[in-house]
Amino acid sequence: MKLAHLLVLGSACLLMATAAQAQWQWIDQNNKKVFSDTAPPPDIPERNILRRPGPASSGRVTFSPAPAAAPDAGAQAAAPTTAPRPAGSPKPAGVDKELEEKARKAEEAEKAKQAAEAQKVAQAKTENCQRARQGKATMDSGMRVARLNAQGEREIMDDKMRAAENQRLQSVIDSDCK
Repeated sequence: MKLAHLLVLGSACLLMATAAQAQWQWIDQNNKKVFSDTAPPPDIPERNILRRPGPASSGRVTFSPAPAAAPDAGAQAAAPTTAPRPAGSPKPAGVDKELEEKARKAEEAEKAKQAAEAQKVAQAKTENCQRARQGKATMDSGMRVARLNAQGEREIMDDKMRAAENQRLQSVIDSDCK
């Protein structure tokens, strides 16, 4: 009984998969992509039709009618019945257009990301400069300055420690304050 249920479920899935392949895709007058299971309206130009229903490997093949009576009928019978693709065929142009659009958007996103990163770095430098100037002003004021050591105890900075801190603050000011 369970095998029968699995077979019914499997066949239903296969039928849905084939129905999903019968989709049309085109660009309407408002330059929006439309997906539908029905053909586009007749006012949509051929170049705006992006996908037709059918196997994916078939691509776009248009058949030309065979000429009724031609003197070179044997040569034409040997020739393929598909019309050659024009140089500016719609699908590659649409694909190129889409690729160019994606590349342009990716480039814009990258530029925006770089600009945001540069802004973030500039803001950090400004904050570092401000803190370094405040610290230098505190060191130059002559007030007693205490720090926490590795054990978490307060210790007052001696002249040697103050000179080292003053030098460090000056190097930060020189690098970040421009």
